[in-house]
Amino acid sequence: MPDPQKQPVIVLLTSHWVTMAGVALVTLAGFSWLFALPANIRGNVSNPYIGLLTFIAIPIVFFVGLILIPIGITLGRRRAAEALNPPVDRKAAWRRAGMFFTIMTMANLVIGSQLTYRAVEHMETTQFCGQSCHVMKPEFTAHLLPPHQQVACASCHVGPGATGWLASKMAGTRQLIGVVLNNYPRPIESAMESNRLVASADTCEQCHARGKVIGPRLRMHSSFKDDEANTRSETVLMMMVGGGNAGGIHGAHMGPGVHIRYAASDKKRQTIPWVEYSNGSATQTYLADGTTPDAARALPTFEMQCVDCHNRVGHAFESPEHAIDRALASSQIPVTLPFVKKTGIELLKASYSSDDDAAQRIPSGLTAFYQQKYSDIWAKRANDVQLAGQALLAIYRDNVFPDLKVTWTTYPNNLGHMDDPGCFRCHDGGHSTAGKKTLTQDCSTCHQMLAVDETDPAILKTLGLGDTLSSAAKQ
Repeated sequence: MPDPQKQPVIVLLTSHWVTMAGVALVTLAGFSWLFALPANIRGNVSNPYIGLLTFIAIPIVFFVGLILIPIGITLGRRRAAEALNPPVDRKAAWRRAGMFFTIMTMANLVIGSQLTYRAVEHMETTQFCGQSCHVMKPEFTAHLLPPHQQVACASCHVGPGATGWLASKMAGTRQLIGVVLNNYPRPIESAMESNRLVASADTCEQCHARGKVIGPRLRMHSSFKDDEANTRSETVLMMMVGGGNAGGIHGAHMGPGVHIRYAASDKKRQTIPWVEYSNGSATQTYLADGTTPDAARALPTFEMQCVDCHNRVGHAFESPEHAIDRALASSQIPVTLPFVKKTGIELLKASYSSDDDAAQRIPSGLTAFYQQKYSDIWAKRANDVQLAGQALLAIYRDNVFPDLKVTWTTYPNNLGHMDDPGCFRCHDGGHSTAGKKTLTQDCSTCHQMLAVDETDPAILKTLGLGDTLSSAAKQ
């Protein structure tokens, strides 16, 4: 009688379905891993979540298969031992093995080249990052707006090389565990706040050259008063962007030889008590009023980079005032509805328990206002009021997410100084050297004020824009 313990390997591998299932899983995982691996070893990984497939899902399948193989072999030997004079049919075993591996090879080629590739390709998309993970809904919603809506998340959130690749895998795994255990922070911390920020030299500056000289840029902001007429006014600025050796905003902060370090006393880096400026030939240190050198030395320090000012460039959230101004300027909300800005801001700033609660109360609140205060307007323009209510709701949904604890002030924007401290974190007139030299707060350093809250700016007539704005205001 043949010894079941000494049967040929090929017989053992084909004698029980559990063994063959284990071999199938091992080969499937091996082929899939070979197809997915190239997406992880290129210079700049397109998406950190590719690692969830390559280094978590596929290995799990692989090791499950490895576990099944010895279990199946044991079961096969037991079956052979229990049988009477078990025959050892090597030809049949080789025939089963040949058919099995032929089928598995064809299946692996199809799965590896199509399903694995499609899975990796999908995980490189912005939709996967935002829509597959509810916790990233605020960031995904904000990313749909210009100017970077066509830029993949990984282009800014994953660094190049092996270090960036490894960090992205660890981050993806950590995020997945947080979602599964439901212990992720609410709201989600910004990369700057969590100190997981990828250097802008590895992200922003792959597209935007630091030394590029940008000429003066004209910027116009339309705002509306909260009076009955929603009176429109214009602020027109000539921004001195500069760059390189041309000075301006970029040149002063990121020009050749310029290095700026700062210390922050809060995680969001909104309070900066210490600044060190070096231009290659001299170094100056500025302390905020009331800050001692010893206190400053105890704080974490950072090298200034693009994202210290452009911190919301990919995920910008608006203030209620600016959002309604934009909607009024673009005629999404009719400017001829009396007190629509004032009422709209009150509705947007109210507290709502959920998105559904806001969806019911914001439009109905605007409707109730006109029904009670302006019944004649409601009788003639009910459709305009309802459209305005939906526009207000859209503004709310783009900026506030109650279940994730994201409100109007959750994510400060450091570009400018209108809604958040921004530039004034350092340029507040209170940072000075030991010799009493202060960081400038002269407005003309960064921009020329061509018009400030003027209802009919002469500069716009000179530029030929006066009539265009007047026509838009009448719509």
